[in-house]
Amino acid sequence: MNLSIVVIGLSVTSSWGNGHATTYRALIEALARRGHRVTFLERDVPWYRDHRDVTKPSAWAVELYQSLKEIPRRFGKLIRDADLVIIGSYVPDGIPIAEWTTTHARGITAFYDIDTPVTLARLEHGLNYLSAAMIPRFDLYLSFTGGPVPGMIEQSYGSPLARVLYCSADAEIYAPKRAQPKWALGYLGTYSEDRQPVLDELLLAPARSLPSEQFVVAGAQYPEHIAWPANVARIEHLPPKQHPTFYAAQRFSLNATRADMRALGFSPSVRLFEAAACGTPVISDRWPGIETIFAPSREILLASSPREVIEILRDMPEEQRRTIAHNARRRVLADHTPDHRARQLETYYAEASARRRRKTAPLPVARPMQVAEL
Repeated sequence: MNLSIVVIGLSVTSSWGNGHATTYRALIEALARRGHRVTFLERDVPWYRDHRDVTKPSAWAVELYQSLKEIPRRFGKLIRDADLVIIGSYVPDGIPIAEWTTTHARGITAFYDIDTPVTLARLEHGLNYLSAAMIPRFDLYLSFTGGPVPGMIEQSYGSPLARVLYCSADAEIYAPKRAQPKWALGYLGTYSEDRQPVLDELLLAPARSLPSEQFVVAGAQYPEHIAWPANVARIEHLPPKQHPTFYAAQRFSLNATRADMRALGFSPSVRLFEAAACGTPVISDRWPGIETIFAPSREILLASSPREVIEILRDMPEEQRRTIAHNARRRVLADHTPDHRARQLETYYAEASARRRRKTAPLPVARPMQVAEL
């Protein structure tokens, strides 16, 4: 099965200020390795244009467009003829793009929600990338959130087929590296107001209590008013190619989850998989379903307070730290690589195609009743 796939997403060319880019790159590279032809369409906006770290991928194509009207004019035939068209969350003008695509595409159409908890929390109040009325028009809803959520999307919003498609980590790129540890605990992520309390609680507060230890926070868009402790280093932006070295320089990596995702659960971030793949043990906040991704205490460490983080940093034996890191990387290799996600997507495509065939198959013609002659 070699498919022609079009992805219309937030950004694949720039990882600045968003985690979508690395998620898309990993999935698309895996699809290309499996023989699929993938074209990514991205709105050309200044904040990504100024921070591009992918321009000409070798195994797939990326096309930039300036406005909504270019979608049908420049890419109409490509979209109509594709076997699978995927529209992602947070795409500018996502609703009219979805309306046009679901009307004209002859192949399977899918919505890939990399922000499912945020989407569901705000859907009724209005979003510019998805409406409740659009959900049943997609053949397939790919959810960043697992557990009971795909079933809820089918039952409550009328999706004909909703399936979980987590992010992943390319274990060849995100691999352990030799580095002298610089930081006891580090965090990589763009600023989010509803995530900042977790960062305050599980990194900044421990840093204030352990002034002899060094900490680090890397990511864009943090406001100037944040009071960083003197022993917390700040890195404004870290390109993906530098992530493995960054993780290698930490004894532990923090996973901090946005409020909507923590409340709904079953929403692992791409940084969680990447840190684990790099062989850095992860300390995470607690949320429902995390035990379905990594086994607590064996593959991941959970904390709810500064005291718990401090105890881990101060008291955990080095052998135990290394064992947890090894177990987590092994879990990524077993369940959470881009190839796993590409295979899942192929399965979902086959499901959606089979469902469409059943739906459009003509009903058998009723044969006239034969009445035996007396």
